[in-house]
Amino acid sequence: MKVKLKVWRQKNATTPGEFKSYDTPDLNPNMSFLEMLDVVNEDLTNAGEEPIAFDHDCREGICGTCSAVINGKPHGPHKGVATCQTYMRSFSEGDEITVEPWRAAPFPILKDLIVDRKSFDKIMQAGGFVSIRTGAAQDANATPIAKETADLAMDAASCIGCGACVAACKNASAMLFTAAKASQLNLLPQGQPEKDRRVLAMVAAMDEAGFGSCTNQYECSAVCPKGISHDFISKFNRDYLAATVRSTFQQAPAVTSGGGA
Repeated sequence: MKVKLKVWRQKNATTPGEFKSYDTPDLNPNMSFLEMLDVVNEDLTNAGEEPIAFDHDCREGICGTCSAVINGKPHGPHKGVATCQTYMRSFSEGDEITVEPWRAAPFPILKDLIVDRKSFDKIMQAGGFVSIRTGAAQDANATPIAKETADLAMDAASCIGCGACVAACKNASAMLFTAAKASQLNLLPQGQPEKDRRVLAMVAAMDEAGFGSCTNQYECSAVCPKGISHDFISKFNRDYLAATVRSTFQQAPAVTSGGGA
């Protein structure tokens, strides 16, 4: 099969970009989208042209590195898969496929389809960890955790940090990512001591990075390759409200009663 690609090309972060069209050679319908880009890049290199720059690593839907908006949808036409798990059999002979990077101010374009996602790292550095002593591996079995709670924590922990939720949101909100990364810790006993500090710090880091507000349109969960539910956003909002109230009262000066006549 052959298709026509319309790819965003941008030399660097300071140079304006534009779409360029390419006709692919014969493709195997069973190759992945990234393998297709490899084939196109081989032809471009042989022709003395600059290959298309794109992010990739594991190519197994685990690392979250691959990031491309394909025909207007992050990761492509299918639900619950990353770009590396999108196959050319998803398209038809002669299709024109538009490929572009994540479009969000906190994800500046570095080159072609590659964006800088350090803003996610800053959110994780703010609170995506447990700093208290949790014991050795065998000590985990001594802390009983309800199966429903453990399952929810595992669901949240499945986030691969790809950024598709931000790319799909009209406000470029990172709430689904932040909620998942906080919830995987807040749900477990080991994460309880730092729960309030965690949610306050992660929201502050998210705002500082320039992510927009969540307006509950649920585009984020619709394109998440791991199917993370927007219910985590509701839980995170409750945790944040509770932490804000507790923080306000903890910082308020003590009230002293005056003596009566």
